[in-house]
Parts: sequence; structure tokens; C-alpha cells
Amino acid sequence: MAAESRTVLITGASSGIGAATAERLLQRGWRVIAAARRTDLMQPLAERGAIVEPLDLTDGKSRQALADRVRERFGALDALVNNAGFAEVGPLETMSLERAHAIFDVNVFGLMGLTQLLLPPMRERGRGRIINISSIAGRWVTPGSGWYAASKFALEALSDALRLELKAFGLEVVVIEPGLIRTPFPEVTAASMRQAQSCGVYGGMMRKVERSWDAIYRGASSPQDVAGVIEQALTQPDPAARYLCGHQSTSVLANRLLPTALWDRLIRSRMT
Repeated sequence: MAAESRTVLITGASSGIGAATAERLLQRGWRVIAAARRTDLMQPLAERGAIVEPLDLTDGKSRQALADRVRERFGALDALVNNAGFAEVGPLETMSLERAHAIFDVNVFGLMGLTQLLLPPMRERGRGRIINISSIAGRWVTPGSGWYAASKFALEALSDALRLELKAFGLEVVVIEPGLIRTPFPEVTAASMRQAQSCGVYGGMMRKVERSWDAIYRGASSPQDVAGVIEQALTQPDPAARYLCGHQSTSVLANRLLPTALWDRLIRSRMT
């Protein structure tokens, strides 16, 4: 299929990995539907030819409206890139369940809610790809990241189930697991980090966590690096189930190979 006839929907396209992926695929001739809450931030993509759509993943009516517009205008998508995500940090003892729900509402339930709406036309046509943007946090955890990591662990499991369920219908499901990437993630988590550091019991630990992440982030990869891997996952004839990419992504291999006690000691020495 010629690239110019392919239609892809990218969520979270207003910044970071989503914006970089939208720009890259536009350059390759894809028809790009860029979706996010802040449509004003996607005007540069619109000027390059993207179709800009508002989307609040936590709002069922917003998801349904977007799915309806996509079906009416394009029928079935060739690809869906589930990139939008949300994060907060904090110790599990003190982080409210309300905030935990907010993370899961975007990273799990909102993502799957939109996917359920867009899947039927793709399944009926018998081809297409779903690219789920996970994280190395979907493979291993640090202090203070428990709820965010849990949402990514959930996405990993859901992606495995989708891959098994949809293969017979000609659809491929791929997980991208970026390491540390230069995105607005530190700014998004800044308020919850300050709140976590104000806790008398865990404040010292969370300050050490922040210093450790600040040091590691100095080598962060660019969103364009991840966009290149997403394009690969979209275009390879037989894509892998998972692609690791970016700074510190090899830590997943270390986590897998090291005994748990040794891995825990390594993390505690740096972050607790």
C-alpha cells in the first residue's frame, strides 16, 4: 500500500513523541489524524497537512465523537498509535486513590475505550496495526512510580491479549517501550513530586529519587528517535511484538537477568 493512501490516528500528538511521530509520518506521505486535548498546540502539524482533532481520553463522549468522525470520513484506519499518557509520582502509602484513578483513566481505560471504538472497522476490513506506547516503566519500577508503572504493566498485558485476539483477523499489535526521552514528562510530574517531597516520612526518599532521575535524564533521547522506531513498527512486513528504544532502555535486559535481590539493592542504593 502506498504511504499516501495510509491513514493513521495518533493520540497525544500535541507534544513529545506524538508530535514527532505525526511530523515524521507526514513527511513520509501518511494521512495523519493528530488528536489531543490542546488543539492549539497542534497547529504546526495542521500547517503541514495533519487533520487535527480534539480528544479527551477520559471523556467517553469525546472518544465516541472522534471515532464517529473517523469512521464517517475514512472508514477503517490503517494504523492507530496510542501515545497519549499521564503520570504522577508519589509513595503508594500517601498517594490518593483519586490520583491513581486519574492515571489509569488515561493510560488504561481511556486508551482501551478509544481502541474498542476504532477496532471494528479495522477488523472487518482485515488489516491494520495498533501501536501502543508503553515505557520501560512497564517492565521495572522505581520508588514513587508505583501507580504509573502499574498502568504501563497493565498496558503490556492488554497489548499481549489484543495481539493474540486480533492476529486471526489480520491485525498486528505492537508495543513500543521507550526509555528516558526528552518530553514534558518532568514538567507533568513536577507538582506531584513537590507534594511527595513535602511528606515527612517519604520526603527524603523522594528528593533522592528526583536527584537520581535528574542525573539520568541528562542523557535522554529525543522524541524523534522514538518516532523512527514507531515508523519501523508501522511499516515492517512482520513487526516484532515489542521494540525497546531510547536512553536506559537496556535496563530492561538487566532487570530480567539480575536476581531480584541484587536488582533491588541497586535501585535502593540510588533512590532510597
